[in-house]
Amino acid sequence: MQLLETWREVARGLHLTLRFFLAASAVVLAYILAFPYPALLPFAHGLLLLVLVAALVDTFLLFPLRGGFSARRDVPKLFSLGDLNTLRVHLTHTGNLPLHVEVYDELPRQFQEREFHMDFHMAPGETRTLNYDVRPTTRGEYLFGHINVLAKTPLGLASRRHVLGTPQMVPTYPSVIQMKKYELIAFAKTATIQGIKKVRRLGHSYEFEQIKNYVQGDDVRSINWKATSRRHSLMVNQYEDERSQQVYSIIDKSRSMYMPFNGLSLLDYAINTSLVISNIALKKHDKVGLISYSNKIGSTIKADKSPVHLRKILAALYNEKEHAMEANYDLLYRATKNVIKSRSLVFVYLNFESIYAMERALPVLQKINHQHLLVCMVFENTELQDYTRKRAEFIQDIYTQTIAEKLVQEKKQMVSKLRKYGIQTILTRPEDLSINTVNKYLELKKTGQI
Repeated sequence: MQLLETWREVARGLHLTLRFFLAASAVVLAYILAFPYPALLPFAHGLLLLVLVAALVDTFLLFPLRGGFSARRDVPKLFSLGDLNTLRVHLTHTGNLPLHVEVYDELPRQFQEREFHMDFHMAPGETRTLNYDVRPTTRGEYLFGHINVLAKTPLGLASRRHVLGTPQMVPTYPSVIQMKKYELIAFAKTATIQGIKKVRRLGHSYEFEQIKNYVQGDDVRSINWKATSRRHSLMVNQYEDERSQQVYSIIDKSRSMYMPFNGLSLLDYAINTSLVISNIALKKHDKVGLISYSNKIGSTIKADKSPVHLRKILAALYNEKEHAMEANYDLLYRATKNVIKSRSLVFVYLNFESIYAMERALPVLQKINHQHLLVCMVFENTELQDYTRKRAEFIQDIYTQTIAEKLVQEKKQMVSKLRKYGIQTILTRPEDLSINTVNKYLELKKTGQI
């Protein structure tokens, strides 16, 4: 019975290589030439015997009684959507022969990668760590399969397949990496990192923070004369931003948010940004909430600043899905009226591809802007912009580029019209959405508009 199991293992794991088939072809060719030249027949017999013996020896070396490979895959607890996530495969060679190794990791179907592999040489007893990055572009569960190792001896006539490791599932959530990155940048008081703008404070906040030395540009009305007389140098009161203000993220999930840019849909860009701005607002001691909508209302989370509130928002964003219907703006207005009870800062992430769509939403946006501080984050169509910059080679290219330029200009006209009606609007590239939203939030905080 044990011998039968051994033969089954050999049958399952043995793979003949290209080198074996080339050698077999040489044997066949030798026999073909032996027909017109009988003197070559002994040479053909000898070549056949040599190939068979070499293949048997190679197989014997690949299936020792003891030794082989062991492998372990290290994956993070969760993936960050749209970011590079690092995985590690630890491979140990426990045999007693140097081998050439090819490692095939069974990646999740979402990556659509069928030929991912790494090859190298391993000495007996060697342990190697293999690092590689993956970039998930959809939210959900990513299932990794087994780790397949193909080992060959220097003869290279056969290879042995080792199926190692266990399947692992990793959920892909909105980008936690971006959330932490922008948190560090926004709270670095001496940071000069490109993207975050420093905004000079206009007016006063009533949240006292500390007394500090006067520097040029400080408001002279904040001079603390008692501290100045004690220190014999100008001292000023420093105030921090007001707290416990409400910040809402409203996400359009209709079909206009299906459009993909750099692998991510506009909805996923809005979801990542909502997580970023919610985290920063919570760190600023503000309350954050969430509303999503399409032809019906999705998630509705009232503004709060409890320690577990960010997890609640993260879970809601993880489960958001696009809808193939048009957005119902009247339903959105009723939802904001029912959920948002006091004046708040409201970020709305939406995409208009026609002036008609913008005019249909305009009355509702005006009503929301009258009750709250509304900021509309509108997406640029970067692919259209890139297309208009290409060199036209045919007359048809001129026609299509003219239409593309017209659509780009219409998008700018939509933004101008929204601003004309007093609605703060930012036209942004999808990849710049997070940084532009954070900048706008910090600007509104510093200028005391919320």
